[in-house]
Amino acid sequence: MFRPETERKEKIISHAAPLAPSQKFYSLNKILLAALASLGYILLSNLVVGYRSDHLALVLLFNLLYFSSQATRSLILGFTIIIVYWILFDYMKAFPNYLFNDVHIKSLYDLEKELFGISSGGAILTPNEYFSKNNFIALDLLSGFFYFCWIPVPVLFGTILFFRNRRIFFEFSLTFFFANLLGFIGYYAFPAAPPWYVAFHGFDFVADTPGHAAGLSRFDAYFGVELFKGIYDKSSNVFAAMPSMHSAFMLIVLYYGIKSGFRYYNLVFALIMMGIWFTAVYSGHHYFLDVLAGILTAIIAIAVFQLLANHSRSCNSLINWFMKLTRARKPTDLVI
Repeated sequence: MFRPETERKEKIISHAAPLAPSQKFYSLNKILLAALASLGYILLSNLVVGYRSDHLALVLLFNLLYFSSQATRSLILGFTIIIVYWILFDYMKAFPNYLFNDVHIKSLYDLEKELFGISSGGAILTPNEYFSKNNFIALDLLSGFFYFCWIPVPVLFGTILFFRNRRIFFEFSLTFFFANLLGFIGYYAFPAAPPWYVAFHGFDFVADTPGHAAGLSRFDAYFGVELFKGIYDKSSNVFAAMPSMHSAFMLIVLYYGIKSGFRYYNLVFALIMMGIWFTAVYSGHHYFLDVLAGILTAIIAIAVFQLLANHSRSCNSLINWFMKLTRARKPTDLVI
């Protein structure tokens, strides 16, 4: 006769059970791990490239998302792949590629002119030189918009993909990371000066040349801001123009957008992708050759990683580990 009362108490206890995960969410181990990772990153960054305010900003963003909710914690852990890429790119400052191989300046300029030269005023100009003499406010504004998209659009796409299809998110992130590793290899194997370097410095090599916004300065001037100046003043390596990873990123986004069924949004991705390709040349930051190399890098990264994802047990184990890390119970697990 007492069984119903016992069952009722058991139900009350079971309803209180969710408190345990909340307590574990702020466990001492997790707090110490986040603190050690944050402190280690700040100290290492100070040692390798010197402390900057954006290092602290990254630490604050990581901790904010890590301790806000389970959904945001899963998200920032998923994005650690992208964060590692960003850190490696930043640390390139400490190991300039021109210390390992000769920088290609005139040879690249001559080849660009030979393959894509434009006849103007009785002379043959590279496309960059032609656009430097023939630019328009409308194109300056559009090019600024398109080139700014290379950071927020892949991040926003990745965030949506994370909550929509966790497995494809990790395929996208790992492909992105692999493409950048190929890009890093290209930077060190074939150091290359951008077109604006030739316009300002000629064909002589000048080590430690600071970055420059080049044609994107016109966008800054129109709005009276220093958006692109601020970005390129922090450039990791001026002589890393080939391959153009700006040209690669949106191609990777478009591929996974098609694979994930983003439908009409893929038209937007395609437009931004082509806009970035055009802007890379129009703004004087890349030759057509750099853009083609970036496209090829993206294609190779996509093809190789898809081959591994379909046939490599180790690759699938890595993806499954990331899914477990972010508490995904199935490929399309929605955290929110």
